[in-house]
Amino acid sequence: MTTDVLDELKASNLTPLIGSAIHLDKAALLSGEHASGIRELLERRGVLVFPKIGFSDEEQVAFTKTLGEFAAERGDGENIHKISLDPKVNAMSAEYLKGSLYWHIDGTMSQIPILASLLSGKVLSPSGGDTQFSNTYAAWTELPEEDKQQLEGLRAAHGAWPTLFYYDPEPSLAMTEQMMSIGEQELPLVWKHRSGRKSLVIGATAHRVIGMEARNSTALLVRLREWATQPRFVYTHKWTVGDLVIWDNTGTMHRATPYDPNSGRLMHRTKLRGEEAFA
Repeated sequence: MTTDVLDELKASNLTPLIGSAIHLDKAALLSGEHASGIRELLERRGVLVFPKIGFSDEEQVAFTKTLGEFAAERGDGENIHKISLDPKVNAMSAEYLKGSLYWHIDGTMSQIPILASLLSGKVLSPSGGDTQFSNTYAAWTELPEEDKQQLEGLRAAHGAWPTLFYYDPEPSLAMTEQMMSIGEQELPLVWKHRSGRKSLVIGATAHRVIGMEARNSTALLVRLREWATQPRFVYTHKWTVGDLVIWDNTGTMHRATPYDPNSGRLMHRTKLRGEEAFA
């Protein structure tokens, strides 16, 4: 990352290995003239924060479109997705979003996951409700060589249904089958990106390493999660109303910290369509 890009974006790093804050104003962001620099910084730093930028929904959609191809929610043409655990706000996905409290990568049910998500803070919880991000590029880079050799070539089964057991140890059969209907697929534990970089593909949806005995499989997945979520690889965003946060979904995991579902916490999300398949 060149100093010129950091200066152009009025950016400062939030931790040594993940996260940068950008201090451009709305007009500069909406112009699109900084889009290439923002994308470069996003890939290198994983998470970008635009403090108190205060985008309206229309402005957030417009800004998202400067960065790449806009991804509609669930193919229904909805531009803004409301992230809330309150079923009155989000009847379709409030239950599913309970899984957002655990480390995960979005889109592990797809061959081509979304490139990035953009989240605006609209209503905050009085306590909890921070968003944490883990740099899975850095987590891979810092692994001992012995571990890297072990992981190369391994694949894991991912599904939405395993996340159900994180928050409901005894779900009904109907709910279990509903979550299973979302699908399942095998993905590499190590994503070899077209850029030449590598990142770990782990998180709550990963539930079985292919060809490995169950106990050893579980131990490996837990060990990798603990490794990748060490404080040095993690940035925790403590929200202020009006903040916008973008994260690179191809090189980070994320989760929300626990909060009261009745707190009214509300985030507005847009997404960038994926550009690269898991490989």
